[in-house]
Amino acid sequence: MDALFIDRLQFAFTISFHYLFPQLTMGLALLIVILKYLAIKKKSEHYNNAARFWAKIFGINFAVGVVTGIPMEFQFGTNWAQFSTFAGGVIGQTLAMEGMFAFFLESSFLGLFLYGEKKLGQTGHFITAILVFLGSWLSGYFIVATNAWMQHPVGYALSPDGSVHLTSFWALLLNPWALSQYAHNMIGAVVTGAFVMISIGAYYLLAKREIEYGKTFVRIGTIVGLIASLLVAFPTGDWESKNVAYNQGEKFAAMEGLFETKQGAELVLIGQPDMEKLRLDNPLHVPKLLSFLTYNRWNAEIKGLDAYPKDHWPDNIPLLYYGYHIMVGLGTIFIAAMLLSAFLLWKKKLFESRWALWILLLSFPFPYIANTAGWMTAEVGRQPWLVYGLMQTADGISPTVSAGNGLFTLLGFIGMYFVLGVLFLFLVVRTINHGPSLTTESH
Repeated sequence: MDALFIDRLQFAFTISFHYLFPQLTMGLALLIVILKYLAIKKKSEHYNNAARFWAKIFGINFAVGVVTGIPMEFQFGTNWAQFSTFAGGVIGQTLAMEGMFAFFLESSFLGLFLYGEKKLGQTGHFITAILVFLGSWLSGYFIVATNAWMQHPVGYALSPDGSVHLTSFWALLLNPWALSQYAHNMIGAVVTGAFVMISIGAYYLLAKREIEYGKTFVRIGTIVGLIASLLVAFPTGDWESKNVAYNQGEKFAAMEGLFETKQGAELVLIGQPDMEKLRLDNPLHVPKLLSFLTYNRWNAEIKGLDAYPKDHWPDNIPLLYYGYHIMVGLGTIFIAAMLLSAFLLWKKKLFESRWALWILLLSFPFPYIANTAGWMTAEVGRQPWLVYGLMQTADGISPTVSAGNGLFTLLGFIGMYFVLGVLFLFLVVRTINHGPSLTTESH
């Protein structure tokens, strides 16, 4: 194993583990605002208490997310020093803004939301919920804008020393790639938040405890989850997919398993990439649909991998292909599950349908898998580029950090994150077992 492989593996592990937490906080932030709004509108302590309960889970999740996110910042200087030297003049802007503005906004008002309700009053408490939401979503935007510049560099110029510097701050912030990626990413986070809320609500109903809270969590989670599941597919998923097709053609071809350029290209639903024969085995596809979805013309030409130099192909096409199709497949299942849940809710049968509640209870891991597969698609698909078209991944690592050093720290991260994961599950399970009712007593 060489240093490049270890450095990539370490960053992939740390960021994949870390993102389990921000996606839930960003999704729950919106749901907590909704609960607080209903509490004020209905003058209901029930919704107030529900908001406090979810704020506790938000707080636990936020704390672990912060701890797991810090090592990634250091990896830019330890494992990826060449990349930091090259691109620091650009990405340093958004990363600094995320830390200085968005993170402090979110953390400061989270403290007020958790502990300041009596002094702030209901209106002030609602405003802090909105500010926590804005802080978490603003933080997400700065991170996505950083990644979007690596996917689609804009607003930069090359310096005499070979590095890049920023020429347009607004071009960086309003990068078209960032806008589509952010919309898709944040709606994906809302899907996670909604499914987690539904799952816990279903648990309470199946366990025949906290019945009214269980009904509230399932009802609100279903409504928000249905809207988010539809939006994550269209228009946000469609927008993001077209961005890839227009700007990263080799990535798009690999995602779709398209090895040869075609007019009227089919949309592959199932198939297995054969990298020796450069084809898809056992494909199940819809004729001409990919051309129509991409260019709104049934016979439009879609460039396959054969249109690009092999050294520009993504370096793990099967992983990219399967990651993309897992994301899309799960997204389709989310829509079906939410439509079923909404139908039963409309028929006033959901809360008594134990089979449906079991489906909802067991559904909570799948948005995490889908979001992880989506980010895997974005990052594996950009390879072999670290900054698309400007810097290859192999040129971005730190030349003085050996594979042994990287492997040693990777093992350390695995051990540390295992302990954090166990602690997180213990605290969340304890909060769920205490239930929302005890939140009122301890408030």
